[in-house]
Amino acid sequence: MGLSGPLRRGRRAVDRGPAWHAIFRRTEVIAYVVRRLLGAVPLLLLISFAVFSLTFLIPGDPAQQILGPNASAAAVDHLRHQLGLDQPLLVQYWRWLTNALHGNLGHSILKNTSVSGEIARRFPVTFSIAIGALALTAVVGIPLGVLAATRPGSVADRTVTIGTSLMLAVPDFWLAILFVLLFSVKLKVLPAIGFVPFSQSPVQWATHLCLPWVAAGLGGAATLARQLRGSLADSLDQDYIRTAEAKGVRESLVVLKHALKNASIAPVTVVGIMFAYTLGGTVILEYIFSIPGLGQYFYQALSGKDVPVIQGVTLVVALTFVLVNLAVDILYAYLNPKVRLA
Repeated sequence: MGLSGPLRRGRRAVDRGPAWHAIFRRTEVIAYVVRRLLGAVPLLLLISFAVFSLTFLIPGDPAQQILGPNASAAAVDHLRHQLGLDQPLLVQYWRWLTNALHGNLGHSILKNTSVSGEIARRFPVTFSIAIGALALTAVVGIPLGVLAATRPGSVADRTVTIGTSLMLAVPDFWLAILFVLLFSVKLKVLPAIGFVPFSQSPVQWATHLCLPWVAAGLGGAATLARQLRGSLADSLDQDYIRTAEAKGVRESLVVLKHALKNASIAPVTVVGIMFAYTLGGTVILEYIFSIPGLGQYFYQALSGKDVPVIQGVTLVVALTFVLVNLAVDILYAYLNPKVRLA
C-alpha cells in the first residue's frame, strides 16, 4: 500500500538530511577559512610596515654604501634623491609595498642583484632543511610521545622524559658542530659542508642535508614528544576511552583511532611553530654547513648592512610564519569542529 502525500514528503526530507548536513558542514569550513584569510590581511600589512620601518634603525646610509666611503656629499645626496631615500617614510613604504606586491623587492646594495630572484633561488634550499627537520620531528616525536603516554610511570616513560630533557637542553648549533666532528671529520661518512640540488642528485641532496636535518629536528622531536605525552595521557583518562576498553576494543585501536586525534590539537601547535621557527632560524645552521639558503643570505646582508636584502628576507619569513599559523588554525578546525563556530 502506497504512502500518502505528507508521509512521502516527510520521508524525502529525512533522506535529504545527511546530504544537507554535509553541505552545511562544507559551507561552514569554507566560511571559517575565508574568515581566517581575511583576518590575516591586516596582520600582513602591519608586519610589512614593521619590517620596512625597523630596517631604518640599522646604522649607515645605503647611498653612502653604494658609492663608497670616498664619495662626496653632493654625490651621496644626489643618489639618495634618485633612490627616493629623501622622501617621507610613508611614501617610501608605499612605494616599497607596491613593488613587493608585484614581486619586486629591490636590488642588493652589495651585489646589485635582484633580491626577489635570490630569494626564489635560495628559498627551496631552506625549505628542504625545514621540511626534513619537520619529518624527523614527527617520525621521532610521535612514537616517543605515544610510548610514554601509554606506559605512565614505567621505565620507558622515564627514559623518554630524561632523553627529551637532554635533547631540549642542547642547542642545535652545538649539535651541528658535534655532528660535523663525529660523522664528517672522524668517521668520514657524511659531508660536512655544501649543498647539492635534488634535481642533480637526490642521493647527494639527502646526504648533504642529513646532518642539518638531525641538528634542527631533534629539539622539535623532544618538544613534540613531551607535549604529546601530556595530551595523550589526559585523553586516555577520559570516560569514552574506558568505555571502548570495556567493550574489548584493542589497545592500539583505542590509542590511534580514538585518543590520538583528540590529543593531537596541542601538538599540532608545536609542529607548526617548530616548522616556522626552523624555516626562519636556519642562519647559524646554514653558516656552519655552508648551505646557500635564506639564512646564509640574511647573514651576509646583515654583516654588510644590505637593507633591501634584510627587508626582503624578513618579509618572506614573516609571511611564512603567518601562513603556517593559518594552516595550523585550519587543521584545528578539522580536528575540533567546535573551533569553526568560534
